Amino acid sequence: MASRPPRLLTAILAAGLALAPLAVRAQGAPPGMPAGGQAILSDTARLLPVVARNGMVVSQEAEATRVGVDILRRGGNAVDAAVAVGFALAVTLPRAGNLGGGGFMLVHRAGKDGRPGETIAIDYRETAPAEATRDMFLDASGEPDPKKSRDSGLAVGVPGTVRGLALALEKYGSGKFTLADLVAPAERLAREGIAVEEDLADSLPHATGRLGRDPATAAIFLKEGRPFARGERLVQSDLAGTLAAIAARGPDAFYTGPIAEKIAASVKAAGGVMTAADLAAYRPVLRRPVTGRYRGYEVVSMPPPSSGGVHLVEILNILEGFDMKALGAGSADAMHLLAEAMKPAYADRAAWLGDPERVKVPAKGLTAKAYAETLRAAIDMRRARPAEEIRAGDPLPYESGQTTHFSVVDAEGNAVANTYTLNFSYGAAFVAAGTGVLLNNEMDDFAAKTGALNAHGLVGGETNSVAPGARPLSSMTPTFLFRDGRLALVTGSPGGSRIISTVLQVIVNVVDFDMNLAEAVTAPRLHHQWRPDTLLVETGFSPDALRLLRERGHKVVVGSTSGSASSILVTPEGLMGAADPRQRGTLAAGH
Repeated sequence: MASRPPRLLTAILAAGLALAPLAVRAQGAPPGMPAGGQAILSDTARLLPVVARNGMVVSQEAEATRVGVDILRRGGNAVDAAVAVGFALAVTLPRAGNLGGGGFMLVHRAGKDGRPGETIAIDYRETAPAEATRDMFLDASGEPDPKKSRDSGLAVGVPGTVRGLALALEKYGSGKFTLADLVAPAERLAREGIAVEEDLADSLPHATGRLGRDPATAAIFLKEGRPFARGERLVQSDLAGTLAAIAARGPDAFYTGPIAEKIAASVKAAGGVMTAADLAAYRPVLRRPVTGRYRGYEVVSMPPPSSGGVHLVEILNILEGFDMKALGAGSADAMHLLAEAMKPAYADRAAWLGDPERVKVPAKGLTAKAYAETLRAAIDMRRARPAEEIRAGDPLPYESGQTTHFSVVDAEGNAVANTYTLNFSYGAAFVAAGTGVLLNNEMDDFAAKTGALNAHGLVGGETNSVAPGARPLSSMTPTFLFRDGRLALVTGSPGGSRIISTVLQVIVNVVDFDMNLAEAVTAPRLHHQWRPDTLLVETGFSPDALRLLRERGHKVVVGSTSGSASSILVTPEGLMGAADPRQRGTLAAGH
């Protein structure tokens, strides 16, 4: 990145701060503020990242972060630690961490003995059941019925998390830990219980109505019909039993036998079509990452069925033609360019992206520098283009084909960027009875009908229609940046449609605006996704900048916070970690 982060780290080290163990909790929102509420983020001058030499874990929940750091301290590599964090979050961050959902993992294996490193993308996204149909989410009049795609058994996609984490360990773990070793901390936390604090205390009251609809779910997450009070303990005995079975038998314990049968039965009872055979057939997929270049850095991110990597690179390509640093962070001109670069990328997302096993995704064309030139030429610095003026472009001539994120880097330079999800907070809001597994409502990420909006307001296209075995389109964007072949940044975020714009702005803040990592993560963010034609901004931007944007025609709305970017910066002198303060209870820790 720019020269400031290494200088800052040198100053911190020179001041004599202890490096191992070291952990700083993001403070962020005041007590009582709902998860996802608006925080005041404008004062970044005093922010410092966490620093360490031998490894770093950053996640949205402190206990899960500590589990990962303990694995690193005991000699595990980044993948070992990531697998342990992934299972732990299923217990400690139940609204997003999961066994009953799916996601994407980027793994970087550091080069050794003069050999170059490599980066692998693991797609463990949920799939549609074999009995899914194109029109399954339409009502009798042929219009989308959100209750079917969000609140019923039809909303549940075949979960991928357990097989995804197990595959990562099998292929890229250090060999020092078994799956049982890495599941054990999660099982203990589930069986002994966790204190209801931080994000869990914030989120449970807001989910009480949904969680209370199903008796088996209410029995776990509510206490006599009310949300757990701050300081009470949440015990998840059924989930502990499921984790114990996975530890004993591996992922087959989840995808076959009694657990799979209980999941299928619960989905069917809720009106769904998933079967035990769907679970038995599920497999994660290894994919080639999407790559691009931005101001001398190599950008490596997630390929389809995530739209994240493709459109991150597309937007960065557009911005590369402008001197963002000269415009200045938070200026009206910089904000205008960010918004105008986002609009055509989200229009392209609706038209071109889908499951690569079903549709031809023109990824090379969408990420081509020449294609970005055509999009850049359409930007007018004097006015905001209304959505009606923007259509999906033609990338073919350039062809030659509620979520949580955590980041891990180990002492050898191996790294993991992992984003996984249940979709809504607490997913479909019901557990598979007897398993403790909260199930996803990821099927809402398919297009119920061409042109219809999903729960995140994203326009659906024919390329993302429902089909048996298909993987729904996603915005998850786990990302690495490299400089001269060396790992430089690990980042990613939750946030639905705002994930892409969140990751984009972390990169721009560090590369263009010379912010240290904590400043880059905490700085106020904006988001425009083409439709609806609204520029969403967080509190913290200059009122004068917002006035100038409105004068140019932007429909500015100051709204809720955007994302939670768990990030790690890698420098020659050590590691810097930053936990996003937008959610209470996040933690960056190293050793």
